[in-house]
Amino acid sequence: MSRGSVDPDVGVSLCRADPDPGLLMRVLDAQQIRSWREQGFVVVDDLFAADLLERTIADADEVFPAGGSPEAEAWNDFGSSHQMEFPAGSAGLNEMTLHPRLLTAVTELLRVGVRELRLTQSEVWPKYGRAGRSGAERDNDDQRIHVDYPNHTLVHPPPWDSPEAVEIFVYLSEFEQSGGATAVVPRTGPDDPAYAWPIVGTPGVGALPWLNDRISAEAYLEREAPDIAGWRATHLYPREVPVHFGVGTVLFYRHDTWHRGTPLRPGTRRLAQNLTFRKAGSEWVSTRQPGWARAMYRRSQVMEHLVARASVDQRCVLGFPAPGHAYWTPETLAAVDARYGPLGMDAAPYAKALRSG
Repeated sequence: MSRGSVDPDVGVSLCRADPDPGLLMRVLDAQQIRSWREQGFVVVDDLFAADLLERTIADADEVFPAGGSPEAEAWNDFGSSHQMEFPAGSAGLNEMTLHPRLLTAVTELLRVGVRELRLTQSEVWPKYGRAGRSGAERDNDDQRIHVDYPNHTLVHPPPWDSPEAVEIFVYLSEFEQSGGATAVVPRTGPDDPAYAWPIVGTPGVGALPWLNDRISAEAYLEREAPDIAGWRATHLYPREVPVHFGVGTVLFYRHDTWHRGTPLRPGTRRLAQNLTFRKAGSEWVSTRQPGWARAMYRRSQVMEHLVARASVDQRCVLGFPAPGHAYWTPETLAAVDARYGPLGMDAAPYAKALRSG
């Protein structure tokens, strides 16, 4: 295929869990969980099989220009231009999004069952090492330190010990080749001045305009909010720690973790899958992509096949009602079975719960 020609209407294979993801062995150890909950991030390797990563990278290669190409010089913002959003034409991306080991890791961080998770974002993004900053003050090459909650939630994250969402980078490139480490600021404890409540000292919060480029953002703060600029220069930038990555390295972090993207080497490209999961009850954490059901307009029925082939727990992560939910009645069970049964969905778990209820 030529670049940009990955079919958006294919790619529905899923890694099925037996038993369901909620019953899997533990994925993260106690120290890893403690790092995420106390310091704000944890880096994990070997979560995904090599062949799954390779398939996803191959799909991305069909969509995104190579590093150093003329097209790359103009790619200065976030996202995939909707080309590799879940549910995607990439079976690898779809499989990684709902992978049982990933879901289990998120449940361990949030301390909830897998059916209490909701997916709000999954997309592969490219980032390029470029000669200039064609995006000016919004360029993503050398980012200002920031937190991600302003464009994920309508409110402010709750107090530190009650996290409601997990953000994730799955790196699909090698740091040694591209550079572009994600820099994070570890939280040292409840009295850490970098994490003083509320977390608002960043462009894009309150009356401060959204600026992405580090030089532009810090220059603006020095002019308009010198106290904030001084605080950031004292408590954030000197403490940032770079995350070096290989193919398959996973960075779990939080909406209230200070971090930033650093420049790539000129002429290179870095790929990463960006995901977010929230607690089911935290409805103010928005779904950043078009609703999953919207994909059911596609002629291939990519989303219908995905729902039919998913496990019960994987469906719940997408917002599908769990067995025993009040939605299920004899009428709705028959209707949903008529919709997805021809595609292979097994309605038995929902029927069993309805009979026992």
